[in-house]
Amino acid sequence: MNVFTGLKGKTALVTGASRGIGKATALSLAKNGCNVIINYVHKKDDANEVADEIIQTGQDALVIQADVSKIEDIERLQAQTMECFDGIDILVNNAGIHQHLKSWEMTPGDWKRVIDVNLTGVFLVCRAFVPDFIKKRNGRIINISSVIAHKGTDHECHYASSKSGILGLTRSLALELAPYNITVNAIAPGYIDTDMTSFSTKKERLDTLKIVPLGRIGNPAEIASAVCFLASDLADYITGETLNINGGLYC
Repeated sequence: MNVFTGLKGKTALVTGASRGIGKATALSLAKNGCNVIINYVHKKDDANEVADEIIQTGQDALVIQADVSKIEDIERLQAQTMECFDGIDILVNNAGIHQHLKSWEMTPGDWKRVIDVNLTGVFLVCRAFVPDFIKKRNGRIINISSVIAHKGTDHECHYASSKSGILGLTRSLALELAPYNITVNAIAPGYIDTDMTSFSTKKERLDTLKIVPLGRIGNPAEIASAVCFLASDLADYITGETLNINGGLYC
């Protein structure tokens, strides 16, 4: 059953869609009537499983391997997408990586890799698809940031910097693209139950629950529903905003 209006028949690209929030988002968009391009870097089998689930909903799915930090990969991603679907209507920039390192422990290479994937990757993918959005005078861009963009972290300043940068990029793109009826928004999840936020011990998980006012870890489907909302007709007049979904951890 379609919950969000205006998504049926649209085509969406979700980067980093083989697992976690990206997978949940791809499936939720499909259940609301979207065809979905599933981008992945390493987990081909997982990406194909997501595609199979989407096809079972009656929607089309396309799996494309690409590293969002590499211009040549993005050019190939864009070309394959245009060839198979003649463009997209919705872009979800979800791909991201992180490392648990103090600032003095990370190398310049560590810093560059996280910034390249998490922030430059968003820019490169937008740069590839925005011209078609402008031509059509329509489009939705949803960028996945993090609560860490607001509150910082004591163990991965490169991740915090990249996710903070996404918020500035989102606001600026929103201003640039508003005249073309293209909305650009961000979602900043808190602790969500994915392998990227897995806890090494039971105590670590319990300690985290103590600092979340709602007393629980979020689930990927809750982020996916917010993406569908921002991509739908219900969010026509929302742009340049950041939707914080963190159980009250930052408000």
